Amino acid sequence: MNLLPWRKKAELAEERSSADPLISMADYLGLLQQFSFQGVSYTLPGSSQEEVSGAYRSLARYAYKANGVVFACMLVRATHFSEARFQFRRIRNGRPGDLWGNSDLAALEKPWPGATTGDLLAGMLQHADLGGNAFITNRYGGMRLLRPDWVTMVVGSQSDPNVAAWDPQADVLGYIYEPGGPRSGRDPVRFDADEVAHFKPIPDPEAQFRGMSWLTPLVREIMADKAATDHKLAFFEKGATPNLVVKFAAPNLDEFKTWIDAFREGHEGAANAYKTIFLANGADATVVGADLRQLDFKMVQGAGETRVAAAANVPPIIVGLSEGLQAATYSNYAQARRRFADGTMRPLWRNAAGSLAHIVNVPGDSELWYDDSGVSFLKEDLRDAAAILGMNAITTRQLTDAGFTPESVVAAVSSGDLKLLQHTGLFSVQLQPPGAILNGSAAAASASARDAIEMMRALVGDRDIE
Repeated sequence: MNLLPWRKKAELAEERSSADPLISMADYLGLLQQFSFQGVSYTLPGSSQEEVSGAYRSLARYAYKANGVVFACMLVRATHFSEARFQFRRIRNGRPGDLWGNSDLAALEKPWPGATTGDLLAGMLQHADLGGNAFITNRYGGMRLLRPDWVTMVVGSQSDPNVAAWDPQADVLGYIYEPGGPRSGRDPVRFDADEVAHFKPIPDPEAQFRGMSWLTPLVREIMADKAATDHKLAFFEKGATPNLVVKFAAPNLDEFKTWIDAFREGHEGAANAYKTIFLANGADATVVGADLRQLDFKMVQGAGETRVAAAANVPPIIVGLSEGLQAATYSNYAQARRRFADGTMRPLWRNAAGSLAHIVNVPGDSELWYDDSGVSFLKEDLRDAAAILGMNAITTRQLTDAGFTPESVVAAVSSGDLKLLQHTGLFSVQLQPPGAILNGSAAAASASARDAIEMMRALVGDRDIE
């Protein structure tokens, strides 16, 4: 789209709307409420847009890139989030079944040249962590990420052009993407609603469709942590000593300045730490302020780190923060790992699968789902896995002995749905009434049982054998 006057844009909009009857002219004009003309950005009045918060750049620069705690929390989240794979999950009678895949998953497995599912998931979570939203389009083949602070969501109604963003009948009609930012001077790109998947783990309470970054409530915490780090750095730059006030009598200003320069040269800086101070008659050095121990610096900074980890929904022990490591044992580490898996990772994977299903061809009898079997960090302990496997094996044997088909038994045990069981119509000898005439497989089973009893009697003699 070229930089044209608005009237010309209206003519293009009319042509576009006639070619696509799903979007009326009024709706398409709404998609072009922000445009650039001769290098100047214009915004037409209206309330049919939800703009993603512009804090994305500042959070990326001053939180993710400049704060070690935020970086560590985001790194842990992205590292494990990116290890999952996407599969289809069959739905039988409203209950989930087995996982399977076909060629429709290729766009997620190789989203762009040289990328894998892990790259797509890591980028999605990073955009959502910093901007509250992740936008993925399938227009150009595979999957491409759109920078969230350059995206404007166009909200309205297909039938009523006067519908505002908070009206009950409002829906997302499309997206406007401005490459390079709102004031880049480049033409915006419009995406239809069915071309973009929107991933927003935390909904914004002040918007109907927009998400919110988990870093938003932590701005002051991040500032406080940075101030604490700057204080610690300044403390060591000053020679790891508290502040001093030196009092002495100086006859004139020149001598006063000369004495200060000589004192700083001999006692300030890390190279002069722990030196003995020698003062002339009448000079007195007094310590002011507090050192790191008096400030209880570790506890003060550690409390802020814990609040950041809590907002990230990551246990401090998993991140390796000081307060988490103080109580670290193998037992509570395993509990924290399970908490992280069940309370953080799996809800995020479920949300991502549901979001991407909007632009993936999902078969009618299935849903897009995630496969976390290859995520070693989130696997259950071997003892628990062995116990579960043993219980499933016992259940399988009991149901098979009860006359159910082996195939239906495996399906029922795997899904936990006993309604999948199918009976063969055959029952064990113990369930037959006394004197019943057996035929077919049941008779053969009864004969085999009698033969086994006779063989045992022959081996052990005439002792009673039940």
